[in-house]
Amino acid sequence: MDVHALGWAGLGLVVVILITIDIVGHVRTPHAPSMRESARWTAFYVSLAVVFGLIIWGIYGGQYAGEYFAGYITEYSLSVDNLFVFIIIIGAFRVPREFQQKVLLSGIIIALVLRLIFILVGAAVIQNFSWVFYLFGAFLLYTAYSQAREGSGGPAEQDEGYHENAVVRLIRRVMPVSEGFVGDKMLHRAHGKTFITPLLICIFALGTADLMFAVDSIPAVFGLTKEPYIVFAANAFALLGLRQLYFLIDGLLDRLVYLHYGLAAILGFIGAKLVIHALHENELPFINGGEHWDVIPEPTILVSLAWIVGVLTITVLTSLAKNRKDARIAAAERAVAQARAAQQRHVIPEAPADRRPAGGVASVAGSATDGVSGRGPATDPADPADADDAPGAEDRVDEGTGRRE
Repeated sequence: MDVHALGWAGLGLVVVILITIDIVGHVRTPHAPSMRESARWTAFYVSLAVVFGLIIWGIYGGQYAGEYFAGYITEYSLSVDNLFVFIIIIGAFRVPREFQQKVLLSGIIIALVLRLIFILVGAAVIQNFSWVFYLFGAFLLYTAYSQAREGSGGPAEQDEGYHENAVVRLIRRVMPVSEGFVGDKMLHRAHGKTFITPLLICIFALGTADLMFAVDSIPAVFGLTKEPYIVFAANAFALLGLRQLYFLIDGLLDRLVYLHYGLAAILGFIGAKLVIHALHENELPFINGGEHWDVIPEPTILVSLAWIVGVLTITVLTSLAKNRKDARIAAAERAVAQARAAQQRHVIPEAPADRRPAGGVASVAGSATDGVSGRGPATDPADPADADDAPGAEDRVDEGTGRRE
């Protein structure tokens, strides 16, 4: 594939135009995009990537177009891994939602520059540093463990994790860091000093996180095509559509109650995959004598995608099932509470003890209702015939005759 300089210039111009549109349309007017807006822009970027592939088809033929589409799908799928890590990092730094677009776009720009450097240097240089995959894999395994703990520990442990962030401690040693966000500023000058804001630290964290995944994803795309132009185009369109996809998925996070466990499973799988890849490319003398160790087969892209999609599907289904169960329980509890409240409103309050008649409440109620309840005729104390039958009347018996008087 002989790509003219104009081809590189055209691709670069498209990337610059898209970034400019994002800056003018989204970053300069900070706001939290809705689900509909995020879905619309996600569809726009996917459609644009398809159009670019059709242009390659028309200029260079179906072979290179097929390589581009395969690389784009692979890169876009692997970029979903970045997306969940971005969610973790942005949540840990507690970036206000209206500033998250600026953080994401800045991180994506850094990622594009770093990935372009990787692509131009080539896969051969990346293979010379295969031992780095051990570090990346170990980091992801630790992150997976942290996610599992956060899922069982709740917000309290998440707050502690934010205050103990290692990136913040490292950068604080170099430059002073402001205690909180200063709008959407990256640098803040006060008291004669220049402070780094948490916004810039978060951007740095996103850039380094994407660099970690780029080392894994770029060789995967190079396995599909050896053309740097196609590799960079696939990376560019995948990353530029990642920002809106973030908000599209992030809008569902409140309903995904088991997301931490799903993220732990995904990150743990990717971490293990990176360690296996490092073993296959092993050059460390204290591991297998410095020889490659390929006893454990490395998962293919299809297996990785199946694992990610499967875990996410299970996470979504179980989360929605729990939401429905919690809603039913809450509705039942509200119904019981309403029934008890209605019952209490219809209960006749008992009179205080100091106001009760001598016969008690029961005797008063009974005597008051006997005449109207049909249980017997009311007695008239003035009637001699009723006097003997009146309640409490005593029988008088003549001792001589034994007759009742």
